[in-house]
Amino acid sequence: MNFQRKRARAVAAVMGAALVTTLGLAASPASAKISDGWVRGYDRFSDDWDDEGDLQRLEPYSNSNATCLWQRILWAEGAYAVDYDNERFTKGDIDGYFGWRTFYSTRDLQRRLAVTQDGIVGGTTFGLVNKHMYQTGGSTARGKTLYLRYQGREHSFDLRRNTEGKYVFPDGNDDWRQAGYEYLSCG
Repeated sequence: MNFQRKRARAVAAVMGAALVTTLGLAASPASAKISDGWVRGYDRFSDDWDDEGDLQRLEPYSNSNATCLWQRILWAEGAYAVDYDNERFTKGDIDGYFGWRTFYSTRDLQRRLAVTQDGIVGGTTFGLVNKHMYQTGGSTARGKTLYLRYQGREHSFDLRRNTEGKYVFPDGNDDWRQAGYEYLSCG
């Protein structure tokens, strides 16, 4: 085989490998669901929340329905706003705003979960509380509604994963909301 043919084959092989790599990267899912704007999951629900984006004070998604879902969890867990007013996080505190009460209550819950107490709700913290959910009905198949119950230390609440994989939950007024990062409609 002459030199030009060998070179053409080598170039074709490199170009093919680059194309496969590029296509593979484009098809891989984002590491956090925050990228599509929703607290979302598919198939098994036991690991739906371990790749969620960060919720924290003064960040782009700090005031959102995703924060509202987190606050519902703080209420269910009976978290205290230690180092703030040392009072229990109440249902009336569920407003979707990641303020100081949410921050300090998050740190209290993180202490109980034995994770870094930084007041930031990321994949580790979200993933650990995800383990407190159990299926009450529906199906884990894609395109089907899944009915769940969150069992906290003090309270429990129903939630569901809709046909698009988005989590829907009751806010502080027991009105159903979709857990989104880019808007706030909780009351």
